[in-house]
Formats: sequence, C-alpha cells, structure tokens
Amino acid sequence: MLLWVSVLVLAPVSGQFEAVPKAVISLHPPWTVFFKGEAVTLTCHVSHIYTAKNRELYQWYLGTEILREIPGNTLKVQDSGEYKCQTQNSLLSDGVTLIFSTAKLILQAPPSVFEGDSVTLKCQANVDLALKNKTLYKNGKMLKILDESSSFHIQQAGLKDNGEYHCAGSEINCSFSSNRIKIQVQELFPHPVLRSRPSWTTSGKQLTLICETQLPPQKSDAQLQFRFFRDGQIVEAGSKNFLKIQNPSSGMSKGPSYYWCEAHTVTSNVCKKSQKSQIHVEVPVSHPVLTLSPPRAQALEGLRVTLHCEARRGSPPILYQFYHGDVLLRGRSAHTAGGASFSITLTAESSGKYSCTADNGFGPQRSDTRSLSVTVPASRPILTLRVPGTRAVVGDVMELHCEVHKGSPPILYRFYHDDVLLGSRWPPSGRGTSFNLPLTPEHSGSYACEADNGLGAQRSDTASLRVTVPASRPVLTFRVPGTQAVVGDVMELHCEAHRGSPPILYRFYHDDVFLGSSSAPSGGRASFNLSLTPEHSGSYACEADNGLGAQRSDTASLRVTVPASRPVLTLRVPGTQAVVGDVMELHCEAHRGSPPILYRFYHDDVFLGSSSAPSGGRASFNLSLTPEHSGSYACEADNGLGAQRSEVVPLNVTVPASRPILTLRAPGDQAFPGDVMELHCEAHRGSPPILYRFYHDNVILGSSSVPSGGGASFNLSLTAEHTGNYSCEADNGLGAQCSETVTLSISGLTGSRLGPVATGVAGGLLGMGGLAVVALLLYCRLPRKAGGRTSDPSRNPSNSDPQEPTYYNVPGWIELQPVYSNVNPKGGDVVYSEVRRIQEGNKHAVASDSALRLLWTYLPSHGPIASPQPYSAQGSSVIYSQVKAESFLTSTAESAHTPCTPSNLGGQRH
Repeated sequence: MLLWVSVLVLAPVSGQFEAVPKAVISLHPPWTVFFKGEAVTLTCHVSHIYTAKNRELYQWYLGTEILREIPGNTLKVQDSGEYKCQTQNSLLSDGVTLIFSTAKLILQAPPSVFEGDSVTLKCQANVDLALKNKTLYKNGKMLKILDESSSFHIQQAGLKDNGEYHCAGSEINCSFSSNRIKIQVQELFPHPVLRSRPSWTTSGKQLTLICETQLPPQKSDAQLQFRFFRDGQIVEAGSKNFLKIQNPSSGMSKGPSYYWCEAHTVTSNVCKKSQKSQIHVEVPVSHPVLTLSPPRAQALEGLRVTLHCEARRGSPPILYQFYHGDVLLRGRSAHTAGGASFSITLTAESSGKYSCTADNGFGPQRSDTRSLSVTVPASRPILTLRVPGTRAVVGDVMELHCEVHKGSPPILYRFYHDDVLLGSRWPPSGRGTSFNLPLTPEHSGSYACEADNGLGAQRSDTASLRVTVPASRPVLTFRVPGTQAVVGDVMELHCEAHRGSPPILYRFYHDDVFLGSSSAPSGGRASFNLSLTPEHSGSYACEADNGLGAQRSDTASLRVTVPASRPVLTLRVPGTQAVVGDVMELHCEAHRGSPPILYRFYHDDVFLGSSSAPSGGRASFNLSLTPEHSGSYACEADNGLGAQRSEVVPLNVTVPASRPILTLRAPGDQAFPGDVMELHCEAHRGSPPILYRFYHDNVILGSSSVPSGGGASFNLSLTAEHTGNYSCEADNGLGAQCSETVTLSISGLTGSRLGPVATGVAGGLLGMGGLAVVALLLYCRLPRKAGGRTSDPSRNPSNSDPQEPTYYNVPGWIELQPVYSNVNPKGGDVVYSEVRRIQEGNKHAVASDSALRLLWTYLPSHGPIASPQPYSAQGSSVIYSQVKAESFLTSTAESAHTPCTPSNLGGQRH
C-alpha cells in the first residue's frame, strides 16, 4: 500500500530552511490493474502540518490535462491513464498509472515494492469466466499453483523476488494468460554514513556522532532504530540517530578507537551498517622557545646566525614561522618532535628583535623575543645637489645632501667644492645630513662629500653644477599670405625671448590648448606653421622655457573666415511617409560657414525658391505635395565664397488606395454547394504594396498582399452556410477602403439557373407585391421554355464552353458572363435587382430581337416595378425590378451589413 505521508523539500530562505510539501497519492484497493467497469479511489495527501494552515482546493490531473478541481482530497476513477495531484502551494505528486483492462484474466500487484515489504500478488478472473485452476509464473517459469484465494504472498521482499510475473488459467477448451507485471524491489534505505560534528576535536571536548540515512517518500513513516558501536561493543541503541561523546581521548592509550553505526527497521528484518571510522583527537601546541646560535647580542656584518624554534608538545604537523620584528622571514613544517631552524647572514638591516610561532591548526603560539645588534662600516655616501627649480640660478639657495645606505652611527660628514672644504656635520642618527649654500656665479664647479664612522672615511662621486639665467618674456607675431586669415592658408606663429640661457624651448597655444613646440639650442627665436581651419579662430600665445620657469607672451587674437560647408537637405512630412496633400518642409542647413548664407532649393534641378539666413544656421521651404512632386531634391548654401550643393534626396509621394471592387466568380450558371468560388478584389489606384482582406457577413475569410499593386483573389469552397453578404478591403497603410457589399444565395434543391437570383429577389418582393414578383419570374422563364434566344446555353449539348458566373457590386460592369448584382442608387429608398444572361457560346453574337430587354410591372399602390434604365450590354438579358418600400429597404440594409466603417468607404455605401 502506498504511504500517504507527503514529501517535504527543503529550500533555503534567509539562511534557514522552509518546508515545501510534495503531494503523495494512495490507492484503494491498492492495485494498479482492474477490470473495465471497476472503480478505484485515489487519495491526495499533503503534510498535515502544512494543510492545517492552508486549506485549498485539490487539483487532479490525467496525463498533462487538469481532470478536476475539488475541495476534497479523494477522487474515484474508472479510466486508464497516469494520475497526479497537487494543491495551489504544494509540489505536484509523482504519477500513478492505472489500467482498466478488458481481458478475461488479470494479475494485480502494488505499484511499488521495497525490501522487507509483505507483498501480495492476486490473479483475478472475469465474473463470467469459471477457471479450473490458476498458475503463477515468474520469468516464464511456473512459480506456484494458486489456491481458491488466487493470491500469492511474499513475506519479506528482497532482491531474490525481482522479476516478471504473470498468471494463467484454463477452462474446458480454452486457456487464458494475464498481463505481465515487472517487480523491482527498491532499497528501503541506503547504508548509513557515520559523521562527526565537528569533524575533529581537541582533548577533553565533546563530540557528536550522527548516523545518517534516508527513507524514500513512500516509506517516510517507517520507524528506524539505531545502534552505535566502538571497537565491536554497543555504546548506545534506540530511536535517536546521534551519539554524544564527552571525552573521546579517554581509553586511547592503546591507539585510536573505531566507531560505526547500524540502522534497522522495527517491523521488518532490514538492517544496514556504516563503514568503520576513527576519531582523531588533536593536541594544541605549547608556547615555543626561540634560541640563537652563536648566542651573542652583538655581531659584525657578514656573520651567519641560526634561529631555532621548538614547541615541547602538540599534535603534528606543526608549522613554525620566524619573524624579524613584525616581518615574516620564513615558515617550515615539522612532522616530528625537535622543532625547526632558520639561518641568516647578518647585514646592516639584521639588527632588531626576533621571534617565532608554532601552529598545528588550533591557533599560533608566539615565543619570547630575542634582540640582535649588528655593527656595520659606513658605506660610500651619495651627494645630492638640490635647487628650487630644475637648474641652479643665481640667488637660489642650494642644498648639498650627503647620505650613506648603511653604517653604524655616529658618522661624520664633510662637504667640498673643487676639493675645498666648505663645512662638516655630525648628525645624531648617522644616516645623512645637509649643507646650504647661497649661489653666486662663482659657485659653478665640482662638489663632493665624505662619511666616516671610525672604520675608514668613504668619499662620494663628484657632482657638477652650472648656474644659468632664466628666459625673458617672449613676443608672439602672426604671418599670413594675405590681408586676412582664410581657411586653407598656412599661418606662421613667430615667438622670440630677448634674453635667457640656451637651450630655450618654445611652446605655442591656441585658446590655452597646446599646439606644438620648437627648440632653439643656442637661444634666439622659433616658429610654428599652422594650416588654418574654421576652428583656428581665437586667442594665441607662446611660452619660452629654458628650464628655469616658463615665460608666456601676451595674447594675440585671430579670426578665420570660413566658406559655407556642403549643406544637408532634410525632407519633413507630417507622417512616416509622403502622401498626396501633405505639406512637406524642405530643411537645408550648412553646419559651417561665415554668415550671412543664402539657401536655394531645387526639384529635379528646377529652381523652387530661396531663403536667407543672416546669422548663418539653416533655412526652410514649404511645398504642398501632388503626385508630380515625386523625384529628386537638392539645396545650395552660398556665403560669397562659392556655392555648395547638398546631396540629392529622392522622394516618393504615396497615393492612398482607392475604393476596391469585389467580383464573385463561380464555375457554372448558379452557385451550388461544392463549387469553388473566386472572390477577386481590386483597387484601381494606390501605391503598393496593398493588403486585401475578404469578409463574409462581417467575418474575415482571409487576406492577401500584393507587393506591386493590382488585385488579389481568394478561393472559397461553397457550402449552404456561405449564403450571405461578401465584401473586401484594400489597405496600403493610409487607411483601409471597403468595397460595396455583394449578396450571394447558394442553390441547394432547385436546378434553375436563376435560382440564386430568384431566391434573393423573391424574399424581398413578396412582402410588398408577391403577385407582381411571381408574374415577373414567370415572364422570365417563358422564353426559356419557348426555346427563344434567351434560353440557357449551358443546357445546350452543343455548347462545350463552361459557364463562369460572376457576382459583383458595380452596376456598370460589362462582362460576357452571367452577372448577378444588387444595386442601390443614391436615391435612398429604391432597391432593384439586376439579372443578366450572357450568351457564352458566341461571345461576339448580337442578341436576337426576341431577347428580353425590359419588363415593366406595375402595382396598384406602389407604381412601376421595373427600372427605366435598361441594360445595354450585348448578348445579355437584363431584368430590373424596383420596389419602393421602407420596410424592404430596412431589411435590405440589414442584410448588406459590412465590417467596414463608413469612414473607410470614401462615399455613400451602395
């Protein structure tokens, strides 16, 4: 039997875990195979903790479709398929597949089997079948002859019970075999894993052992018992899966102990053990001791000293690290007792305090510090001459700085100019000292210094000094070819400082932006050439610099005359495209050019007009568009330095689609169910592409796009439901245009070729004057029966050409085909129908004198029925009927309803 306990899926929420339930389905009876007509009850279970807070509807699925949504959690079913369930906030359950069989003999088994389960297999025969005996087979071999209960029991399922089962039975002369069921015994729970928290411990600390395993969702309510072992002895047993050990190090004198755990069920004999594990108890390191060898507090530079660090106790491995002050020197691991050593060769920087640390994972332990002093002879000093600027200048105070990189204090420093002693200093720190000297022209020459700490004087390298004169303020001049600076001219910028020690570097600036530089090695002047552009108008200056401070000239202004640049022409229309009737703005702009600028506008090189921009910038010209305005446009910009013409901009003026004409074409005289009728829609004007849409009683039938203009067709296989009104739309993006409505009547029972017309016309006429209409129709049929020229040529065996009737909505349409159309003149209350008969056998024949041209029928109270305008097309018979009746007009208008709005028609709808 399936367990009903729901599965809880843990999802992290804000660092914790929130239970998300998964539904579980149970069966009653607990089988998956039944006879057709039997029923099984499904129960959807969700965690009681969850459902206590949220009572929701239960959704049942059959396959992937929702079967039912009910407030209860049970569902009785009789159909085969895979069933699932869930609530709004629970996870979807696993599927349960049910089979309702029409076989005579079935074998029933639970949907899943776990090790240790008690399993029953039941062989069931249909009620109308009386079998003498039943036999159970496993993997094709007989397992057992079943008794009257027809059941086979497996007490404790195991791997030995895996296989394919079926049963068989026989009566007088017939034998029957059941369905086959494959039983795969699933693992009740995996072998447990023994884990410790924490994974290691220190001596005297508490440790928790956890025996971890997991039951499947279907068996989550099974009870497990746990036992913990140490070196083969049971330490604790019960329902708890954890064991706390207060002092794991006790009893470890003979070595570490081995632990394992065991999990087993209460109701079955399923028992599994974990692997054996050792518990490692770590001992922190003790305070280490640092020693120096040789053990002296002061030593000379170059002596080799060994530092040794050792912790008396601690679990290996131990990492030893050595420090000079707070600077790490090196680290070394020691896996055995005895500590670690580190050797250094003493230098001047080796003086200071030393220490070491020992760490085996429980935190480093630091030793006491040991001090060491190293005596170092003075090194060769370095002399530095420091002046306020980049060069020594008369009047500057120069600093002579002498310094050694190493040497034990105290140190005596002496300063020399051309080997003449200037003075001496004895600084307390011994590292370095300075001597200040106000510069005169006589101070040019060589300088040196000495350092002496009693172990021998050391002299520095010689440093030379030259005293220089700063450059004076320069003068900047412009030189251009003409009287004014024009774009394209090469202008020379000339800069000169009248005094200053060479070399002098000259720099040139435009609006404080660096242009370039030129050097004068022997002093004097320098020049810089500049090819002028419109951006070169502004202020210019130059600098003279000989390393003693840059001197800047006065500012000089320059204005560059700029010819008009090539303009840009922009065409602006109200919408996304140019349409007939729009007012288009031609916008011309030259991005550069000295004002004023005159703009001229052209269409296909024909002058349209001009506009002036006194301050430069842009100009516009408006044009009301007609179809003739398609073509190329350009503009010119002229400020007296040569006219500049824009790029050519093409323009295509779009023409809106005209009102389309709908034509209906069928293969014969009449429209019968099964015929393929062609709906042809065409707008005679309009820029392509044009999208055509076809409608039947305001319902769209389809659409067709014509990229290059023209008309489009739509074929329709006729049925009796296709009687009604037809229309079409033409749309090229400038507003849909709707055709006139065409009414079509489908002939189903009568064979008369005038059936579609007679049916459509008679319905409207009988309400106003039934007798007149009947007389009119009889009159129309008399010539046919008399064999006159108006007889139907399609019924003549000698005529082999097929007839193609055309239904359309234009009163003046002339075509050598049968034509049916409804016409409503603009008079408003007059409606008449027109029927034309076309002689297809001879398209050029002239209608005979006996053809019916016009029929007038009068009603006593309503006047003439026939239209006074006969149809003049050759080879056709035309019948007009006119009824002046408000009620008839109302019904006609309603039947001719079209999906197009009046705004789309472009005129009065007919």
